[in-house]
Amino acid sequence: MKITDRKTEIITVAAKLFKEKGYSAVTMRDIAQAMDIKAASLYNHIKSKQEILVLIIVEIAEEFTRTMDDVVHSGENTIKKIEKIIQLHIDITLRDANALACLNNDWMHLADTELAYFIKMREEYEENFRTIIQKGIADNEIKNLNLEVIIFSILSTLRTLYLWYGKKKSPDPKVLKANMIQVLLNGIVIQ
Repeated sequence: MKITDRKTEIITVAAKLFKEKGYSAVTMRDIAQAMDIKAASLYNHIKSKQEILVLIIVEIAEEFTRTMDDVVHSGENTIKKIEKIIQLHIDITLRDANALACLNNDWMHLADTELAYFIKMREEYEENFRTIIQKGIADNEIKNLNLEVIIFSILSTLRTLYLWYGKKKSPDPKVLKANMIQVLLNGIVIQ
């Protein structure tokens, strides 16, 4: 599906509203009002609010999936792979925190086919991450701690970064990447 500039603008505005109010609370009229156009004009570019949701969520989920596939199949060691995954989450957060919020908060509003597709991508992503961590433990690159605790700790931090970043005095993106990698991989205790 070709995305026009106007459609991109609609998606951007909708993602911001979805983040602020939640998908269920936003109407097409709200989106049109935020764009200062008539609601009927939206339908020249977009079929429904559901189409907007699909475009937001599926695009980001596919980006996560493609990058994870590249990371998994790279010849790099576990630490480099995890660093790339951390960088991916940070890059997407910095580029489009509103869409990421939509992905995390509103995915359950996807229609049946798109919902199944999204869940499949999310499960594959998590399984690939699990495989990377398991290999790191087996290769003695990562401490032999509970696998699920490691996965939860890293992914929950990365998935909710959009809630924190940008508020008050957030660090520069380069500092954020370096520090997040350091904290998530090495912790905060001086050895």
